Amino acid sequence: MITSTAKPNSARPNAKKPKLAITAALTLLVTAINLLLHGGMFFFLRDADLNPVVYAALAIVWGVGGVYFIYWSFNWVIEQYSDAWKRRIQPYLFVGPAFLLLGWLLLLPTVRTLYMSFLDASSEKFVGFANYGAIFTNRLLLTALRNNLLWVAFGATACIVLGLLIAVLADRSSFERTAKAIIFLPMAISFVAAGVIWKFMYYYQPGDEQVGFLNAIVVAFGGEPQAWTSMVQPWNNLFLIVILVWMQTGFAMVIFSAALKGVPEDMLEAARMDGAGEVRVFFRIIIPFISTTILSVTTTIIVFTLKIFDVVMIMTGGQYDTEVVATQFYRQFFMFRNFGYGSTLAIVLLVAVIPVIVFNLRQFRRQGGF
Repeated sequence: MITSTAKPNSARPNAKKPKLAITAALTLLVTAINLLLHGGMFFFLRDADLNPVVYAALAIVWGVGGVYFIYWSFNWVIEQYSDAWKRRIQPYLFVGPAFLLLGWLLLLPTVRTLYMSFLDASSEKFVGFANYGAIFTNRLLLTALRNNLLWVAFGATACIVLGLLIAVLADRSSFERTAKAIIFLPMAISFVAAGVIWKFMYYYQPGDEQVGFLNAIVVAFGGEPQAWTSMVQPWNNLFLIVILVWMQTGFAMVIFSAALKGVPEDMLEAARMDGAGEVRVFFRIIIPFISTTILSVTTTIIVFTLKIFDVVMIMTGGQYDTEVVATQFYRQFFMFRNFGYGSTLAIVLLVAVIPVIVFNLRQFRRQGGF
């Protein structure tokens, strides 16, 4: 009996090896099929001269069906492995493509942009840190950096303060839903559309007959019409910042309103019964309780403000000392074909954003997010 039971046990490891080898071969085969199929489809769509409608239809079918086929085929292969190997490999099936896509779309372009920032305008000659030195000596680039600080200081601050104030007031109003819907409504349109709308608001033409809403009001009260976004410098940057505040206050209000709903009512009632006024309750209880939310919203809006581009490009095109880093990057890289300056500006913008993102991630980790 001892010898009969020992033989099957000694044969088990040998029986597993062929199955593992077969599943490994299946994995390589499925990988090769996916590479050939999707690579061939990519080159076909790149080189084919098709009707735009047919081209779009094929791209959509390939995009949706291709992703489904990739996950289905690899998941089928993983199901052939043993339970132990399946638990090890399967998470990478769902996380791996996302990391590969992020690496391809974000990491590689970032590394290439960093490399190009050390080259000259034509990306042929290595110039070291000359482009970085030029950024902090060129007047236009210094103006762009200054304007970005203005957008962060005034735009982000106004969005956060107004968003919190409106959230508190709306929470105590009988018209809460209507008020929040009106404030949040600008978030439904793009910044390009908002720029077009506000371009008509600030529109200026010589004479007493004004089409622009703001100048029409000024003329109606006997004042002189103003070219708000061009001639009134440096206040024209503040008029552009108003558009950001108009759009992003609704975002801040919604997040703050959700946080305010989580403040324990018994804590507020206890403070009021102890004689604390509403102002003291707000600053001593509500603000500390939602401080993490305030930090998250602040960092989010700051990152968004540092990357502002659409409003400035639509309203002024970066003229009249309204340049920001993003518009200057666009001009240097795509219009002036100065790839060294353009890449350097992109890296400077990235460096400015990274500390804010890292701070936000640390706060999120402290809250137990991951």
